[in-house]
Formats: sequence, C-alpha cells, structure tokens
Amino acid sequence: MSYLLETATRYGAVTKSDSTVLQFKALYIGGAGSVVLKQAGTDGADVTFAAVPAGTTLYVCGTRVMAASTATNVVWLDW
Repeated sequence: MSYLLETATRYGAVTKSDSTVLQFKALYIGGAGSVVLKQAGTDGADVTFAAVPAGTTLYVCGTRVMAASTATNVVWLDW
C-alpha cells in the first residue's frame, strides 16, 4: 500500500504534549519551527526535525508531538 497515493481518512489539530497519545502517519506543518516526535512502536529517544518550513508535510509515523516542538498549526493525518 502506498500512502502517498491515498488520501487521509482521519485527521485533526495537534495539541503539543508529552503525554497525549496520537496515532499518525503524517503531519502537516502550518507554521515553521522544530517538530519533536515520539516514534511509533518504540520507547527510544525523541527525534527532532529542526527548522521545518511552513507548508511542509512530514510523512512519519509517530505517537506524540512533544511539548518542546516550536512549529505551529500542526495537523495530524492517518489512513
């Protein structure tokens, strides 16, 4: 299955939090900044995407958008 050829069937606004669990396969970044993620299926270290430009879609699976993120107007997408 190629996710890039399908449209998202679930989506919503992200509230940055170290405890709120989400399930997403992509994030739309409305306002530039860093995006700190907890990876799906791991208890490992957080991963930081630095200097993400506004209008970017990050095709990454994750379970949390951490409070340390500085990007704004973030929308999660899943399918």
